[in-house]
Amino acid sequence: MFFKNKTPALRFRNFALIVLGTAALAFGTAVFTLPYEIVAGGVSGLSIILEQILPIENASAELIISALTWLLFIFGCITLGKGFAIKTFLSSLLYPPFLAVFSYLASSGVLPGYFVIQASEYAEIGLLIASVFGGAFIGAGCALSFLGGGSTGGVDVIALSLCKLFPNLKSSKVIFAIDAAIVICGAFAIRDFVLSLMGILSALVSAALIDKVFLGANKAFVCSVISEFHEQINAAVIEKLGRTTTLISATGGFSGEEKKLINIIFSYSEYSELFSLIASIDPKAFIIVQRAHEISGEGWKNNE
Repeated sequence: MFFKNKTPALRFRNFALIVLGTAALAFGTAVFTLPYEIVAGGVSGLSIILEQILPIENASAELIISALTWLLFIFGCITLGKGFAIKTFLSSLLYPPFLAVFSYLASSGVLPGYFVIQASEYAEIGLLIASVFGGAFIGAGCALSFLGGGSTGGVDVIALSLCKLFPNLKSSKVIFAIDAAIVICGAFAIRDFVLSLMGILSALVSAALIDKVFLGANKAFVCSVISEFHEQINAAVIEKLGRTTTLISATGGFSGEEKKLINIIFSYSEYSELFSLIASIDPKAFIIVQRAHEISGEGWKNNE
């Protein structure tokens, strides 16, 4: 949770990350994606579509985004409970006013028109700039909010609610399906092939930034090895790589045989060396490698 069982310093850090992340998300949306009507998924993409099809005067995308943000937040509180509300409240509270402020800054009469890409002498590449930097700010904003223990909510609420209703569904796939559906619907609503491609580009940049900021901080991996030569592999990893290991007793599900599983945490630069080392001792070793989101504590040093 955002504040439960945390020291004052950690609470402030989480608070700052969520505020900064929400501001980055709003800036990317207001300055880059909304002016060009780039549908890259999420609440902003859905709002652009609704703005095109709703027969309501003065129904701007900013107003629709604010309304959807709070409607989805309330829906999430009902369907997903207190835990969701705590993680999402701060971002849902700050996002609409941040969006309004940055939308104002992106108007032609302010600063004067400094943040209006269309007014630049390089406006001919403005659409490409908006797609790339819009996706970058949105992705980085989401990642910072995640690092602070929060959530930006949005259409993820729909995905998580569906997963709660249908436990066999995977949230990552449902979120991807919803965002893809929004991008596809945007192609029909906007009726511009280039804008549709720019929306896909922006979504890819956003996903890459989330991966880089949220998942790529440590660049560490966890390797699990099952081998009859576990003693030799364990000694070699400690002596030649300088990495400590954890030995775990395991039982083969099919054979019923007692085995030893070696858990090794290593950095990206040691990837090839570790595999070569294991292969030199036991070419038939069973190896699983997973990317580690975060590793901290005594004994770990990323000497990449």
